[in-house]
Amino acid sequence: MRFQNTVAFGFPQIKNKAAPFLFQYQASRYFSSQLQSEQKRRSSFGIAFDIDGVLLRGKDPIGGSPQALRRLYGDSGNLNVPFLFLTNGGGIPESRRANELSELLGVKIVPSQVLQGHSSFKSLLKRYENQLIVATGKGEPAVVMSEYGFKKAVSLEEYASCFENIDPLAPYKMWTTKLGLDRSSPPLNTVPRYDVSSETVKAVFVISDPVDWGRDIQVLCDVLRCGGLPGQDNGHQPQPPLYFAADDLEYQAAFPSNRLGTGAFRIALESVFNRIHYNPLEYVSFGKPNPFVFKNAEAMLKQLQPSYHSDYFKEPGDSGSQSFKTLYMIGDNPSVDVKGAQQAGHPWFSILTRTGVFRGKHNHAEFPADLVVDTVEEAVDYILGRECIS
Repeated sequence: MRFQNTVAFGFPQIKNKAAPFLFQYQASRYFSSQLQSEQKRRSSFGIAFDIDGVLLRGKDPIGGSPQALRRLYGDSGNLNVPFLFLTNGGGIPESRRANELSELLGVKIVPSQVLQGHSSFKSLLKRYENQLIVATGKGEPAVVMSEYGFKKAVSLEEYASCFENIDPLAPYKMWTTKLGLDRSSPPLNTVPRYDVSSETVKAVFVISDPVDWGRDIQVLCDVLRCGGLPGQDNGHQPQPPLYFAADDLEYQAAFPSNRLGTGAFRIALESVFNRIHYNPLEYVSFGKPNPFVFKNAEAMLKQLQPSYHSDYFKEPGDSGSQSFKTLYMIGDNPSVDVKGAQQAGHPWFSILTRTGVFRGKHNHAEFPADLVVDTVEEAVDYILGRECIS
């Protein structure tokens, strides 16, 4: 709603000397009631949804997720309640993930509503923008990093192909996939190839759980213990920095039982590296439950917050944003979603569903949530009821 400088009111005509003062009083009451109405309509809360095990299992919606999300939009399709997806998953750019979620869940999702495990890697752009980096994980790791602005990002698969015999088991890997069989169209933002045989790798990024653990552990051990250049005896060179997008041991996918995640790969890599190297593996893990991720989510939710204040009511320098009274984290993994919300502190409120990693009858013992529900639809029902929104 916008108020113009000229406003016509339908007040009854008053014929006495006190009319100007009464008019001012009624106008003041009118504007005050309008402002209070707008402030009530303005959301003082936001929601962060995990994806796997909360909204989707594989590609299938679960727990009434499409219906739950539709309640957060107005009749015109505009966002009434600011929400985003806070997931440790990844492997593709946020723009493509937003399109996928829109199709699967039946609501319009924009890229700014998608925070994946590797989204935090954007914060390292200034440090490595023009440096050779290696990215690994399922999906298109080099494409993801290139879209963030890293100019010399190569996938581990491409990197390994530049070193003959670096993977001794390569001749025995004859498997093919549907993705591998489709070579008719080039990938989005094809990553340029570099002569990496003499250039040291400045950093390694694991953006999601890798596909070929054996090859990746072998090549990463070569890169990390040789100062960034495999096959070279560089003495006691410093280990290039290693960054993980997440550290989930398990996650809920399409299979009924939990699947091993990026954290499991980290444990395997660390175990092998520490057995063959004189110094223990050094690494940094992003993703939930890192409090940095929740701070970033809060900042993004403020940008998504519907701005109902009119220009008429804005003070000079007022951006129209306000602090949240409550931010709800809806997840299925106590050690990731609930723990992260607890570490982030106010204004986060954790809600645990029973549709994914967590299946307990009662609350989790080590990381108890503020609320436990069966499905995400029940979680949204609770939130809207608590916030007095029909």
